[in-house]
Amino acid sequence: MSIVELKMPKMGESISEATILNWLKKVGDPVEEDETILEVATDKVDSEVPAPCNGVLSEIRFEPNEVVEIGTVIAVIDADGEATAKTPSEKIEVAKIEAPKPKAQTAAVKSETEREFRSLNTGDNDGFLSPLVISIAKKENLSIEEVQSIQGTGEGGRIRKSDIILYLKNRKYPLPSRPQATAPKSSYNPPPIQFTEGKDRIVEMDRMRKMIADHMVYSKHTSPHVTSYIEIDVTNIVNWRNTVKNEFLEKYGEKLTYTPIFVEAVAKAIKEYPMINVSVDGDKIVVHDDINVGMATALPSGNLIVPVVRNADEKNLLGLAKNVNHLANNARNNALKPDEIGGSTFTISNVGTFGSLMGTPIINQPEVAILALGIIKKRPEVITTEKGDEIAIRSMMYLSLSFDHRVVDGFLGGSFLRKVGDELEAFDSNRKI
Repeated sequence: MSIVELKMPKMGESISEATILNWLKKVGDPVEEDETILEVATDKVDSEVPAPCNGVLSEIRFEPNEVVEIGTVIAVIDADGEATAKTPSEKIEVAKIEAPKPKAQTAAVKSETEREFRSLNTGDNDGFLSPLVISIAKKENLSIEEVQSIQGTGEGGRIRKSDIILYLKNRKYPLPSRPQATAPKSSYNPPPIQFTEGKDRIVEMDRMRKMIADHMVYSKHTSPHVTSYIEIDVTNIVNWRNTVKNEFLEKYGEKLTYTPIFVEAVAKAIKEYPMINVSVDGDKIVVHDDINVGMATALPSGNLIVPVVRNADEKNLLGLAKNVNHLANNARNNALKPDEIGGSTFTISNVGTFGSLMGTPIINQPEVAILALGIIKKRPEVITTEKGDEIAIRSMMYLSLSFDHRVVDGFLGGSFLRKVGDELEAFDSNRKI
């Protein structure tokens, strides 16, 4: 009997685990090679996992909502069992034959290690722990007492991923074991939300919105945010794009938006100020050699995702335009692949797309800075010419840079922001495509 193990696939450079959303097949069902048999999710994207071969699904090792590390065996396929899946009774026999003893032992061990944590999930908001929190607690060898001592910021005091990560970051030593411990209560009681029956309505957050919320709270807890602003004149860029965009589309088959121009300017500025392209690991600074620029992008659902232009400094404007258009199209069609959304080292957010004059974006962890690009507006400005000062109609926009003040001070943040502005203002209006 030929047995094929199905492992949790790699989902991207920075992804170490994924959550099982749904099994599309059950034990005993026949499967075909490349047929989708389950759906999984990371904190960035949902993905489908195909069968590696033809056969019968003889074993499922993890249930929906369980968090599984990349590379872990999640199911077993009997590659010779295609014919055995003809009747329900035969399916059951296949499952029994293929369920090895180590699996039962593993389940027993797993049950024992999780029993204490799972026993808290009795329906009380103060005690409930999500599968992700339990997974992190087990991985970090946290005791029940330590987990219970963490101040939860979720509804009813529930402990979120951001809470446990913040605790681990500041943890000096394990708490001594004690018979009973309860999470400290906040002295602040938020006012009750007024709900009018028949008028107001309650909308449950979807899974992605919950993860975005956790990520935003975690970022604010982690990084002391500072935001700097400048205003720049992008008349040369606007005029040049209006002149060449039709020719660009006809020649290369690609739309020419402002985004690749912005990405190009950011990449050049990072080359001059590499300490903006870093991450913080405890008391160490990780300086990234690759310049991978993330683009905060709205999905059709209204949620947010950050596809990544990798090695942006190595691409010309045409290459950037192709890459940006490809990522934007995949985002709109919910077709982004795991390797297209992980590993960014710096992020831009074009808030001007929604008509915003400027913004104060939240840093995309584990990065240390994010640039917001405001709307481009025409207005009269005083400019200096050979004839002296004149009033002219110019296309102006605001840039705002939020940065992590732990490692980026005002000089570095301001200098980098000014460099991006200078690159955009100095754009060659006679540039050839």
